[in-house]
Amino acid sequence: MKDLTKGSPLKIICLFSLPILLGRLFNLAYSLADMKILGYYLGKDALAAAGSVSSLYDLTSSFIIGLTNGFGVITAMHYGSGSIDKTKRSLTSSVTLSVFFSLSMTAVCFIALDPILDLLNVSGNVRQSASEYISIMLAGLVFSAFYNCLAASLRAVGDAYTPLIFLILSTILNILLDIAFVGPLKMGTRGAAAATVASQIICAVLCHIYTFIRYKELRFDFRDLILQKETGIRALLSSGISMALMSSMVAFGTLSLQSAINSLGDNIVVAHSATRKLSLIYMLPFGVFGTSMATYSGQNYGAGRIDRIKDGIKVTVIISCIYSVLCIIVSYTICPSIIRALTSTNEAEIIVNAVNYQKFDTLFYFVTAFISIYRNALQGMGEHKLPVISSFAELLGKLLIAIFLTPVLKYTAIIIAEPVVWFVMVIPLIYGVRQKMKSSDEQRSSL
Repeated sequence: MKDLTKGSPLKIICLFSLPILLGRLFNLAYSLADMKILGYYLGKDALAAAGSVSSLYDLTSSFIIGLTNGFGVITAMHYGSGSIDKTKRSLTSSVTLSVFFSLSMTAVCFIALDPILDLLNVSGNVRQSASEYISIMLAGLVFSAFYNCLAASLRAVGDAYTPLIFLILSTILNILLDIAFVGPLKMGTRGAAAATVASQIICAVLCHIYTFIRYKELRFDFRDLILQKETGIRALLSSGISMALMSSMVAFGTLSLQSAINSLGDNIVVAHSATRKLSLIYMLPFGVFGTSMATYSGQNYGAGRIDRIKDGIKVTVIISCIYSVLCIIVSYTICPSIIRALTSTNEAEIIVNAVNYQKFDTLFYFVTAFISIYRNALQGMGEHKLPVISSFAELLGKLLIAIFLTPVLKYTAIIIAEPVVWFVMVIPLIYGVRQKMKSSDEQRSSL
């Protein structure tokens, strides 16, 4: 366990962010390896099948990750206030709620899978493979939820390294199973999905066993998972659902764009799948700092240290803006080679569209940095409305672009979509942070 309410904000945040960054790098390493393995063994159609429904899984997993991170904020507040008993109760309630929500989402998706595939415009030649792939991935969502809940709770008490260790193990196992299932066992896209679910199960079980052995204060059994009024369910749901909506609205906006992308042909689907993978790599530090700021702000807010939150926001924004310049340089130099490596193809339409996406979008990454850091800091300070409003603005913007601009501008509309909505969604967040800091300054001056 680590106290984030003491020490240099820059040092504390960077050290806390490092294992989160490494974990996400390994997660992305699997994602890229998965694309490479599918392309190598099965060709472009398999990439199109997985890519055409990847945004649906992103939507469900984003909701769960947002939910568990929101639960973690409340756990961090209790830990920052010094109450270990409330910290444990927050953890056990978080596990119960995470399992409930994940199973409910899986059931809804299974029932409505065919209409969802229709809405996504999944083409007939890849529909069967896409359906099999996403069905297996959704079946494993509950194990992903359990692991993410444990990981968020451990980060809430300052331990960001334990989730990293098991994530690395899961990634290595995932890649090995991917090769075995897709290659020698010839399971097709089903093999890639099965490898992911198997590794998630192992990761979740091992993380729980380690937590049980290592942290006596956080041990729990099945009886502890029964929800009770005194466990602070309302606070957990308020924070969890707020962050879940924030994350899922972003993913739902991407899902709406995916529906428009699927109508532009398999080459565009492959190009967008590859360029989005690269974007995820680029944006890793923004998401990592955002996750760190949620925990950092939660602990310091619980301890009444608003001044430290202000300092933390400042240093993370500066670092993120410097990093954004590096992303621009990469996009305008070696990006075509990266896309070729990801897709295992030299097809001109795929390479050109993917590179054009990167050249335009990376110019505005500094806005993304503000969004990720500000909205997570606000969540950590108990402000749930403005981050959701910001995310809703992104959803609305992407829906409008998908419906009205894509039929006219084709893939160019997709390229300009995110930078446009970034500028819209950052406005309420800047306002919220300024108001929060202003009120904290007024409180200090009145003492």
